[in-house]
Amino acid sequence: MDCLPPLEGFLGLDQEHLKRGADTNNRVLVIPFGLEASVTYGHGTAQGPRAILAASKEVETFDCELWSEACDHFKICTLVPDPVPDNVTEALTLLQNRVEQALGEGYFPLILGGEHGLTPGAIRPFVARYPNLCLVHFDAHADLRDGYLGQHYSHASAMRRCLDHPQVELVSLGIRNLSRQEANWLENAGERVHIFWAHDKPNWSLESLQHLISGKQVYLSFDVDAFDASLMPATGTPEPGGLFWDDVMPILKMLMQHSEVLGADITELAPIPGLHACDFLVARLAYKIMSYRFLLPSH
Repeated sequence: MDCLPPLEGFLGLDQEHLKRGADTNNRVLVIPFGLEASVTYGHGTAQGPRAILAASKEVETFDCELWSEACDHFKICTLVPDPVPDNVTEALTLLQNRVEQALGEGYFPLILGGEHGLTPGAIRPFVARYPNLCLVHFDAHADLRDGYLGQHYSHASAMRRCLDHPQVELVSLGIRNLSRQEANWLENAGERVHIFWAHDKPNWSLESLQHLISGKQVYLSFDVDAFDASLMPATGTPEPGGLFWDDVMPILKMLMQHSEVLGADITELAPIPGLHACDFLVARLAYKIMSYRFLLPSH
């Protein structure tokens, strides 16, 4: 597997960090994948992975919540970025192969996008391995259209394409934008789809969410426009009324403690030149996902 030198990869770890983490068998493969094929409003997701990797080098590796040098508990390899094909079908097949290779070699795959349209490719190796996969999805948008503007694999169809696999169950959080087409489809979707609407956030129950995911094998997909637009303007379709950092962290912790999270993607960062806070937030989010995954006790 062709990985970047550690100083060029996620966190930019030096030899001292690498030595301290040498004894663990926990391994993360960061897969930069700057797909930008179907975005319809703001653009720039192709630059997302590069911005996240650059910002990650400013992230403090000691986690004061976990009171640990978290990266001592897992090894991070960052894949050399592939040129992403213009053809979406070819791009998704390429990503599928990279994730398959990661799983085959015992890595926890973490994909840094790129637009959300990458998730149907990333999830295929998990679907093949796990017959009852639960997809946990943070987003402002349901992404349940059956294609959009002529694109079958549109970013607006990401979850619908994942649900083409009949064994996949979907739990979505932070949704606050829905088309009539999606609403009509949802009314007949049955028990495979569970949505925690942003407008109902004061009434969310971690216990009800825990009931949905407890003991399950989970793939995590995080579209950064799940965050409120005041916190995350650097995305193609920012939406008001969204989630904040302290809304998200308890959910991620509960998820890691009560289910088996197998892999993840983070999508839809469209960097704004000079606005480093958004890039840094996404890098921190990626590090939190890794840290919670390998440091929190599971039940």
